[in-house]
Amino acid sequence: LPSMQTSSSKPCPCPSFKLREVASMYFTMIAVFLVILVVALQGSAPRGTYFPYKVPLDPQGLLELSWNVSYPEQAVYFQILNRDLKFGLLFGMSDRGEFENADLAVLWSDGHSSYFGDAWSDAKGHLHMDSQQDYQLLGAQSAPEGLYILFRRAFSTCDPKDYLIEDGTVHLIYGILEKPVHSLQAINISAIHRGLQRVQLLKPNITIPELPSNMKTMEITVPNVVIPSQETTYWCYMAELPDSFPKHHIVMYEPVITAGNEALVHHMEVFQCTAEFDSIPRYNGPCDSKMKPDQLNYCRHVLAAWAMGAQAFYYPEEAGLAFGGPGSSRYLRLEVHYHNPLVFKGRRDSSGIRLYYTASLRRYDAGIMELGLVYTPVMAVPPGEAAFVLTGYCTDKCTQRALPAAGIRIFASQLHTHLAGRKVVTVLSRDGRERQVVNADGHYSPHFQEIRMLKEVVAVFPGDELITACTYNTEDRSQVTVGGFGIMEEMCVNYVHYYPQTQLELCKSAVDPGYLHRYFNLVNRFNDEEVCTCPQVSVPQQFSSIPWNTFNRDVLKSLYSFAPISMHCNKSSAVRFPGEWEKQPLPSITKTLREPVPHCPPAPGPHPAVSVPLKLGKIKR
Repeated sequence: LPSMQTSSSKPCPCPSFKLREVASMYFTMIAVFLVILVVALQGSAPRGTYFPYKVPLDPQGLLELSWNVSYPEQAVYFQILNRDLKFGLLFGMSDRGEFENADLAVLWSDGHSSYFGDAWSDAKGHLHMDSQQDYQLLGAQSAPEGLYILFRRAFSTCDPKDYLIEDGTVHLIYGILEKPVHSLQAINISAIHRGLQRVQLLKPNITIPELPSNMKTMEITVPNVVIPSQETTYWCYMAELPDSFPKHHIVMYEPVITAGNEALVHHMEVFQCTAEFDSIPRYNGPCDSKMKPDQLNYCRHVLAAWAMGAQAFYYPEEAGLAFGGPGSSRYLRLEVHYHNPLVFKGRRDSSGIRLYYTASLRRYDAGIMELGLVYTPVMAVPPGEAAFVLTGYCTDKCTQRALPAAGIRIFASQLHTHLAGRKVVTVLSRDGRERQVVNADGHYSPHFQEIRMLKEVVAVFPGDELITACTYNTEDRSQVTVGGFGIMEEMCVNYVHYYPQTQLELCKSAVDPGYLHRYFNLVNRFNDEEVCTCPQVSVPQQFSSIPWNTFNRDVLKSLYSFAPISMHCNKSSAVRFPGEWEKQPLPSITKTLREPVPHCPPAPGPHPAVSVPLKLGKIKR
């Protein structure tokens, strides 16, 4: 294994190992020197370390990342399996998967010697050794399947060049060095094979509830389909519950991935159809096909959602998600997103989701409630915006009307926007004071959406407010983006999973249409170009005719921050609860939550700004 040099220690002679299969007599030596290396680096993995979370980094599956989270240490332990190491690799994190301004761990070789170090890239993509070495190498080991590299990284290092690991989506980046390089600075990241993978690194530390003994399983999978030879495909498949299927509770679900397709199946969802249709045609094909029956568009009630890197989803032991029985549709739609950037041909797949359910109903039915903005064009984002915020409200008046006196308990959440979404956060407010973040994702990606179990259950009582804010980036757009169902339109939604189920299925808002009309009139008065505000002209057309100068942008932002709202406090039948819901005042927030201050743990030892030399033996060519 590697020798190590620091400014305060002498070189430590350690045996080398080859990237190919090493002879069995070396494994004992490797194990011994792994311990020496770990001690020398003054960092250690927890006793009995295992890596419960796993994801392929590249489409071919040559790089496999496994990790574990230590909340007591505020650190993540990473393990990378490289099945075909050539002259090194880059692994790291950045804001949205860019290779510029990235935080990186780098393993590289000049063909004779190999090195490991903590590095960062500047705005031009040039690599630099970090003055503070926070990726702590813990060991490396060769095995028949490839080279394992184990290292540790604290959530927060307070190094301005380092990425802050926090809740929500993390954009992981990787690069493969196929030629020898003589120094870190000689690596040209624009010329290497590279890519990104999105994961939720900080998984919640939740105790798995005990499952019922009479639990049954149901697999909803695509029937041995041929994955289309294109980069992105959404595949739809209709499944049916048995006739007269009685009410059951789903207590758990997990993915079923066809072996060999782990890097191609990006995410999956199971939807239940509306009960208003007695029958829905069978379908098995692309979701965007003209042959897809229109009735499939009415299958939107989420039963299960999985994304790459997620594990099994468990309901709290006191609740289950009801399906089957009177008033429940027999028809389910499975949607599978295939990500096939290498355009593999002829690959067959039978992936899907396995539901675990029981006829022994739990104490509570779980429910799903929509928070955020109504799907309407009155909420719009001007073009060329770097961070434009739209906010949706579930007001105290609605929760007072619709929630039981004992309140509800939110245990999971799925955030949702379309392509311009960059951040989403929902905050619980009580008596005008923000009390708790329900769910937040500061690096949100519309390409990575999953139902996430919350670290702690959130109690919501009558009179509470749930405020959902979405941040959008439209710098690449020349036209205004309005709210709506189209992929180039926008949404701002948080699907919260809670118990006990209530009649409240949708608690969302939009700006009052009358005040928006006043905005259009104001724009007309102060601009040379006339904006048509005729009643027969649609809201999207009126927005499209606006010249987006600084004044018009600022006034729209101001409008959304003070104008009254139209509240949608809806039952599952899409009918509003009785009450006055138009021209409602915005919630008054007198105290906001403090921004969390990153914790800077004391360094476990000296980590000078030099790479760690490794002797890896012969390198594959």
